[in-house]
Amino acid sequence: MGAAMRRIQAGNALTAFGIGFTVPFLYIYVAQVRGLGSMAATSAFVAFALGALVALPLTGRVIDRRGPVPVVIGAAVAASVGALSLGLSTGIVPILLSALTLGAGQAVMQPALATMIVWCSTPSSRTRAFALQFFMQNLGLGIGGLIGGQIVDETRPGSFTLLFGIEAVMFLVLAGVILTVKMPHAPVIKDATPKDPAQAGGSGWKRLLGHQAMVKLLVLGFVIFFACYGQFESGLAAFGTEAAGISPSTLGFALAANTGAIVVAQFVVLRLVEKRRRSRVIALVGLIWTVAWVIAGFSGLGHGSAMMAAAAFVTTYALFGIGEAMLSPTLAPLVADLAPEGSVGQYNSAFALVKQMALALGPLGVPLGAGVPLLYIGIFIAVSLGIAWLALRLGKQLTPAQDNPSLSRVVAQGGPAGPAGPAGPAVVAKAAEPVHA
Repeated sequence: MGAAMRRIQAGNALTAFGIGFTVPFLYIYVAQVRGLGSMAATSAFVAFALGALVALPLTGRVIDRRGPVPVVIGAAVAASVGALSLGLSTGIVPILLSALTLGAGQAVMQPALATMIVWCSTPSSRTRAFALQFFMQNLGLGIGGLIGGQIVDETRPGSFTLLFGIEAVMFLVLAGVILTVKMPHAPVIKDATPKDPAQAGGSGWKRLLGHQAMVKLLVLGFVIFFACYGQFESGLAAFGTEAAGISPSTLGFALAANTGAIVVAQFVVLRLVEKRRRSRVIALVGLIWTVAWVIAGFSGLGHGSAMMAAAAFVTTYALFGIGEAMLSPTLAPLVADLAPEGSVGQYNSAFALVKQMALALGPLGVPLGAGVPLLYIGIFIAVSLGIAWLALRLGKQLTPAQDNPSLSRVVAQGGPAGPAGPAGPAVVAKAAEPVHA
């Protein structure tokens, strides 16, 4: 790992550490500490998501034209302002404006940092780089949440202001770290169009939407994020507390089990998936999540003891964590490998936009999870099986090197490049060509 990559990963971890201080407590802060009620707290979450949805469609083109470094710095400063003002706000309007700014800043950071990782890695090292990013994010979030929980006090609004102040400082630390990063090459505007003739012409979004493999990956990504991340703190939590009788403390243990599974399993899982077909890895995640939803359903049947229900619910979250650990070295590198030269930022931004849309729609599962629990579980068992099916269909659209990045290492080392024939040279050329922005 080079010096640039180490600094990117360090800045990413410190930012996650700062975010961890506030994420678990935003609802309590708005609804109870500021006394604005549940509707205001829900509106803050909506504003947070809206900021992301407004900013992301414009982000990719800026990254590809100006480079990811100024985008990360600008987004970090905006997020810092949003976090600090949120901690100081007492009325509904300032809170919504602060949440909008914070949501936009955080969302824009994601594709910009992902593009920096792409620029500072090779096709063969990219899988491990994104796995490390995901590991550091979860470790930072977990530690930040743990420390924040010891500081926060509902009777002292100043304790919440301190948490948001720490988050604001961590965003500025990220900006400072990124300022010291020396990227492998400096982009210029004339390089902001794809070199692939098949992708030339039209707007960036038009080219992207004409790329069948990427469109299928976006659909698959939406389903993945809606079925997993979109349910963690909404539908699945409502199901656990209402149908399964899970206590809030058990829900906390379940979230800890999810983070723990990721931290413990990440690099063990990495060794198992980095030489296998990405489409089959994603399909396997769909099957693992199917089992997770079946176990969640068992926790809500009411046939066992409260302890058995709690154990089943915690197991569900742990299985989701194992699936996340398998996806982290798979999805983001695949987005980068699908992007034509000069469009890495556009592709990363599109994938981040799909994720935000899925997260924004995730709470739609709450009424079903709380009111019609068996239907809720049945739907998401079917959705998880759909993930496996969509992944296998996506695999048919990928080149061998895109689906199995270890092929690029075989070619680079002079190993067998596969059977001779018309497809052979195309595979070798694709695998050996580095991705630039």
